[in-house]
Amino acid sequence: MDIKSRLGYPCINVYLQETEGISTNRHMIQKTFEAQKSTNEGVSKLALQNVKDLVKIIQWNERNGIKFFRMSSNIFPWMSEYEITSLPDWPLIEKNLQLAGKLAMQYGQRLTYHPGPFNVLASQSSFTARKTRRELNQHSQIMDVMGLPATPWAKINIHVNTTQGGKEAAAERFCTQFEKLDPNTKARLVVENDDKASQYSVADLYELIYKKIGIPITFDVHHHKFCSGNMSHEDAAKLAVSTWPSDVPAAFHFASTINHEEPEKMARAHADWIYDEVTDYGTGAWIMCECKAKEVAIQKYIREGVTHSDYVEKYELIKS
Repeated sequence: MDIKSRLGYPCINVYLQETEGISTNRHMIQKTFEAQKSTNEGVSKLALQNVKDLVKIIQWNERNGIKFFRMSSNIFPWMSEYEITSLPDWPLIEKNLQLAGKLAMQYGQRLTYHPGPFNVLASQSSFTARKTRRELNQHSQIMDVMGLPATPWAKINIHVNTTQGGKEAAAERFCTQFEKLDPNTKARLVVENDDKASQYSVADLYELIYKKIGIPITFDVHHHKFCSGNMSHEDAAKLAVSTWPSDVPAAFHFASTINHEEPEKMARAHADWIYDEVTDYGTGAWIMCECKAKEVAIQKYIREGVTHSDYVEKYELIKS
């Protein structure tokens, strides 16, 4: 499978959102949510529309040769505040989730999650750790409804997200909380290297987490520039890949620095476009391109290759 067939994008389809209003990120502010909390009718309607549009995005991806997509964690607004099966529209939501999963499996597409930074499994706060376990389990529950495999193929990707008390102590808390997750959540969970030198490199994750609980490491190519653990990109990539089951391709994250477009910005931020050659170092990994131009950046890369640094054309001008 050619590397260009293993490129993916996260959460938002720019073209469909701008041209047809298709989105899986419909949300509501907290005040509105609290006002309707007794019935949850509002979030139910939003969730139903989100899952209907997820089906449309999967179909669009297939028509356009994209096999890798990260689902939005906002499909169910304020998800941790209720049981998703209790929503008034659950029968229709469930039907559309099942259709989305069936299509993805039929097409050979890979669907994943990346819950946000407020999910801190290693937190020193028992409340935060408990809330994180609930949200991670809910992500896995959605994947179960969709019929996605309970393996890292359908990965739920998180960071350790804290070094409180030191890396070793935080990693130990991470491992302890991991064991309290639902079985299918544990089977899908993977951990990613960070983009700050004070946080977790691939080497740190390998020694402090993988060796203890055996969960795979997602290699973020861009993050490694800022937190290398004294390893080369290729060595770190191959170490991360070694943690994956033999029957499940590893996943990488990729982005170019925004400095190609805005030199004054912080180098860790992501660019709109792809300015570096995408490589899997011969590992066969699937690569999530975290470019701000989403699927448009992938299509441009496949068509034209690496973007030149003076390329500043807007998304709308190349979508045709």
